[in-house]
Amino acid sequence: MKVIVVGAGVVGTMHAWHAVERGHEVVHIEREAEARGASLRNFGQIWVSGRAGGEELETALRARELWEAIGARVPGLGFRAIGSLTPVRNALERAVAEAALARPDAAARGYELLTADEARAVNPALRGEFEAALRCERDAAVEPRTAQLALREALLATGKYTFLPNREVRDVVGEHAVRDDRGETHGGDAVVLCTGASLSGLVREVAGEVPVRRVRLQMMQTDPLGEPLTTSVADADSFRYYPAYASGALDALNAGQAQDPTAAAHRMQLLMVQRLDGGLTIGDTHEYEHPFAFDTLEDPYEHLTRVVESFLGRPLPKIRRRWAGVYAQCVDTTRVVHRQKVRDGVWLVTGPGGRGMTCSPAVAETTANELGW
Repeated sequence: MKVIVVGAGVVGTMHAWHAVERGHEVVHIEREAEARGASLRNFGQIWVSGRAGGEELETALRARELWEAIGARVPGLGFRAIGSLTPVRNALERAVAEAALARPDAAARGYELLTADEARAVNPALRGEFEAALRCERDAAVEPRTAQLALREALLATGKYTFLPNREVRDVVGEHAVRDDRGETHGGDAVVLCTGASLSGLVREVAGEVPVRRVRLQMMQTDPLGEPLTTSVADADSFRYYPAYASGALDALNAGQAQDPTAAAHRMQLLMVQRLDGGLTIGDTHEYEHPFAFDTLEDPYEHLTRVVESFLGRPLPKIRRRWAGVYAQCVDTTRVVHRQKVRDGVWLVTGPGGRGMTCSPAVAETTANELGW
């Protein structure tokens, strides 16, 4: 079988990976020299802790298994089974963590409520003030800016994979074929369109208006911290955004503890991961209304800096870079991904939202299973 994959972000690359793993030939087409979208602009977190129970959690847990297995074969992914800590500062925040521990799937997530001293034993860089911390053992991390490159190098070594950069697919031609902007046609036995946040042009032509929206976020990265941050770190605002934490305790938190005005205005949470070079990737904001701003705003960065410094008990290193990104999210946020047959032999896979890096190996595996690869 020959599979044509359009889009070299992490979702497209994982589809190529599963096709090659099953013995098929892959032609992988990317409109840029390499992917430049959300797949490179995220935290690199394999984030199990906040996922909704049921299909979403099952997908994330399966993806976590796949990431670890692929990481053992492709060291360039930088896979680390580091887990996460979410420090809590008061009784309202602690109650949300305790409610999460009472979930029937808490053990599958690796939830554990640690005292402040126990949390500092796990992650000594957390020298600031907090009462306790929710640990999620199943969370992990990879290097987002280089993961696709490492996967592509491994795919090229198989002899079954061809990468065609700087080609924008303009048309789906009949069954199982696409035409690029150089006028060349690429045909096979199946076509998978993994176009990320690009929902107009080709996608609109072949699929119409899909139930997917675009979301913009801001993030930043520091110079090396100078010491290990041994887990990823979130703050209690993340409880407000992840479905796993929905509970009466969360309702009480929302009613009794107003979010910081800047955090509320920009729908913020803290997520933080240390890169292999020692720098910290820190975010993020959420913007849903179109048209998106074309600039980045300073207030969210100042808020994130204050929160991080309060947990670390020390000043942040110099901010090395700031950026914005856009990802595609299913309008029905309970859906892990939008997977649609748009022509015979042609499928569109998009809209994983902030779950793309976490869930992509399992999303692609499901596509491969459903298409009978």
